[in-house]
Amino acid sequence: MIRTQISVDEKLYERAKAVARRHGISLAELVRRGLQEVVSREPTKQPWMAYAGVFDGNKSDSSSVDDVVYGREAP
Repeated sequence: MIRTQISVDEKLYERAKAVARRHGISLAELVRRGLQEVVSREPTKQPWMAYAGVFDGNKSDSSSVDDVVYGREAP
């Protein structure tokens, strides 16, 4: 883990501390979660990679789509 230092105005600091306290986490964890959320919304250099790992299955899944979708071998 890398340690860093940031500056925020006092009002934001107090509000963030209160939010962290309500969630039962440290201010550092609140900041990490906030950064993760913002960064994860940014597009990657390869937009299609956003879908990598979304579908879980094996090669034969497409041959059994009717069974998966309709609960039978053929519609």
